[in-house]
Amino acid sequence: MTMTAPVAVVDILSSLLDATLNSVFRFMGEGSPYLSRAAAEVRKPLADMVTAEQRRAQELAEMIETLGSAVVHGSGVRRDEQYLAFLSLKFLLPKLVHEKLLQVERYENALPAIPRENPEVKALVEAHLAQHQRELAQLQHASDAVVAAAKNAQKPL
Repeated sequence: MTMTAPVAVVDILSSLLDATLNSVFRFMGEGSPYLSRAAAEVRKPLADMVTAEQRRAQELAEMIETLGSAVVHGSGVRRDEQYLAFLSLKFLLPKLVHEKLLQVERYENALPAIPRENPEVKALVEAHLAQHQRELAQLQHASDAVVAAAKNAQKPL
């Protein structure tokens, strides 16, 4: 079923999709050195977030297509990401927290711009926002735990 929506709604969804596909989380996929070196209590939530990012990207792309538009994605490595492969998880987690904060902010800014005539779009964006907020809390907890463990490891005996 193809619906029509204002171009602005498709632009909002396209922007959210682009941000999702270009997120730092794309470096955290299967076989990522970050996941393989992480403790189990950090590895599992990160792996779940990567899977959720991929699912959300698919849902956004499907909604754009349902609205009668084509998905256009411009990709590329951002200049600030070229050295991420050399960072430890201790340094990467705050970057992931920051990225998640930006995602939450994007979704919060997108919601008021979606007309009530598009309740299915609004519901999708609200669901994704709630997921991002839960993941942000998990990331902050994981980041705090890794930083605390690193500090404890550095204390002299």
